[in-house]
Amino acid sequence: MRESPNRDIFRTRSQVTPVERNRRNGQAGCVVWLTGLSAAGKSTIAAALERALFDRHKLACVLDGDNTRQGLCSDLGFSPADRRENIRRVREVARLFADAGIICIAAFISPYRADRKAARRLLPRGKFIEVHVNAPLAVCERRDPKGLYAKARAGKIKDFTGISAPYEPPSNPELELRTDLLSVAECVAAILERLEKMPGAPEK
Repeated sequence: MRESPNRDIFRTRSQVTPVERNRRNGQAGCVVWLTGLSAAGKSTIAAALERALFDRHKLACVLDGDNTRQGLCSDLGFSPADRRENIRRVREVARLFADAGIICIAAFISPYRADRKAARRLLPRGKFIEVHVNAPLAVCERRDPKGLYAKARAGKIKDFTGISAPYEPPSNPELELRTDLLSVAECVAAILERLEKMPGAPEK
C-alpha cells in the first residue's frame, strides 16, 4: 500500500476565532459559488456583486475561471481529470478566503456535481452558497462573447462544456438565476438578499 505523502503534515490552528473575525470585519466569511455554462453570465454577475459588496464597505474578492487558469492552474488542460484538479485547487483557495472572513465569489463552470459538493463540504454549514447561473444553451451560444461556442462547433476546441463535454446542473442550489430573464442588477439583488440571512451579513 502506498503511503500518503502528507503523513508528516499537520494543520496549524489560528489563534483568531471566527467570531472574532466576524466582529472585526462586520461580516461572516463565506463562499458564493457561481456555476453555469460558458456565457451564462457568471463573470459579469461576480464583478457586479463584488462592486455592490465593496460599496457596502464589505470585504469581498472574486476568483474567476479565466484568471486562475493564467496563474494558479496554468498547467492544467480541460480533460475531466484536469477540470477536477482545477476545481480542487480553487475550492481550497476559496476556503482560505472564507476562513479569513472574506466573502469569496467563485465564478467557475465547475461542470461536475461531485466537485461542487466537495467544495461545500469544506465550509461550515450555511457558509457555502451555490448559485446556478442558468441560461439555455441556445442563449449562451447567441451571446458567445469569446467565440468559443463557434470554435467548439467547428471542432477547434475539444472537451467544451455543453457541446462536447457534459455539464451537470445543481440539483438543489441555494439560488437559481435565469439570466435570460433577469437583469444583472436583479441577479445581484437576489444574491445580496441571500447573504443578508447569514450572521454578520452585509447590511442594507
